[in-house]
Amino acid sequence: MKATVDPDKCCGYGDCVLTAPRLFDLGDDGVAIVLIEDVPEDQRAELDAAAASCPVEAITVHD
Repeated sequence: MKATVDPDKCCGYGDCVLTAPRLFDLGDDGVAIVLIEDVPEDQRAELDAAAASCPVEAITVHD
């Protein structure tokens, strides 16, 4: 599965980084970036939690 971050929505709060530091980081511009292109199934819960934690709903999970 994959995750994407909408850079137009992301405000750089960093909730995704705090929730899933293996999957997300903040770029130099303060916008979240996905660290793993193909997220392993065993990290699904972490990915879903990160997406749910985003206050502006900038993260989309693609199965």
